Amino acid sequence: MLDKIFAAQQKAEEIKKRLDTVSVYGEVENGAIKITSTANKTITAVSIDEAFLKSADKEELEELLLTAINKALSNAEEVSATEMQSSAQDMLGGLGGLFGQ
Repeated sequence: MLDKIFAAQQKAEEIKKRLDTVSVYGEVENGAIKITSTANKTITAVSIDEAFLKSADKEELEELLLTAINKALSNAEEVSATEMQSSAQDMLGGLGGLFGQ
């Protein structure tokens, strides 16, 4: 039983490492602002189109940055949840033998 719990912990660590390698994006204004994040919700890049930057005011830029960041983080959450759900099903299938199933 402890072997299966240890294996589940190792699997969780593997998933976390894999999610660090998956990139997700959030963008607004037809790509004028692009945010890149890992599936573990770490922002890794911010890109703002030069022409847009010159024409945007501070409040508009701040609002659109927040929107793009939230889109990227939402996409990261979806990928992470899907990966965790898939892994949980695999782990629970392996634990079925503990309960006579």
